[in-house]
Amino acid sequence: MQAFTYEALPARVVFGADTRHRIGDELARLDCRRALVLTTAAQRQIGENVRSSLGEQCVGLFSEAAMHTPTDITEAAVKVARDLGADSVVAVGGGSTIGLGKAIAFHTDLPQIVVPTTYAGSEATPILGQTENGLKTTQRSLRVLPEVVVYDVDLTLMLPVGISVTSGLNAIAHAVEALYARDANPVISMLAEKGIAALVRALPAICAAPEDREARSDALFGAWACGTCLGAVGMSLHHKLCHTLGGTFNLPHAETHAVLLPHVIAYNRDYAPEALSIVARVLGVSDPAAGMFDFAKRLGAPTQLAALGMKESDIGEAVAIASRAAYWNPGPIDADRINRLLHDAFSGQRPISQPSVSEGGLSTTNEA
Repeated sequence: MQAFTYEALPARVVFGADTRHRIGDELARLDCRRALVLTTAAQRQIGENVRSSLGEQCVGLFSEAAMHTPTDITEAAVKVARDLGADSVVAVGGGSTIGLGKAIAFHTDLPQIVVPTTYAGSEATPILGQTENGLKTTQRSLRVLPEVVVYDVDLTLMLPVGISVTSGLNAIAHAVEALYARDANPVISMLAEKGIAALVRALPAICAAPEDREARSDALFGAWACGTCLGAVGMSLHHKLCHTLGGTFNLPHAETHAVLLPHVIAYNRDYAPEALSIVARVLGVSDPAAGMFDFAKRLGAPTQLAALGMKESDIGEAVAIASRAAYWNPGPIDADRINRLLHDAFSGQRPISQPSVSEGGLSTTNEA
């Protein structure tokens, strides 16, 4: 028997087609009458459509959400919410908008309804990541967990293929790290495998036919499953590196996940062989690191940090930041190996599993 602890998160999920028209009903269910709709500038029109459909249930639209949730934008949004007397927020968009909704909830405790339009999975987690003075930090709190998530397959039909691919790989990264998390458990491991499989099946189909509703539905389900994994257990080196590169060097979030994932799998393979054999099995390969790299490349995902705007001269600083704070990882946190990992990711070299270093090497805390 495998002993484990599993704690389910208290969130309501509404999944289907055309479900955005149920947002008003969900607000009423929460006894909310004055919602503030949130979007990025690029998705303002979607926000306007939601605002119009809500009628008197909506008091305004804030469309300045930004990548990595800068604290100054959060401060501005909190002020707008308070000035308008908002009693809830409706976040419509990807990780940037969802992150802003969580940040507002953290400061105000307003209920959230989230309507994801990408596959990032943040909507399923009690994790808030935010950036201040060039550093991205994360914290866990049920205060930031959305009360309701409305998944509408129709809103993803026109999601560009490139964003679909990178946000899908971002979601897969959540599930991969959940498989070897310190607090992994069989419930989440089953969901992780299911989520990875759904996205591995869906993303090539979306590349071939972007308006394939069945593939879009599979991808959105996979995003929920992988996001639920991220919310239930701790994350490790992969997420630490992504937060470092995003917060300090302003690299795009999902694309950074896509580039780094195969290399972190290679870093950890010898320390989590059973967990990563699940990834290999889903991909139908023998080496999960090389297999993930090849899968991403076939989808047209970026494979080089250099292509995302990173400078090779920044690698040393990234290594120092990633090695500084204590966090758990199945393999030891070793600056030389992280340096090699980032150089390989910078140049886009097809990964091979790195040789093991000394046993142990675990830090004492886990950081998502």
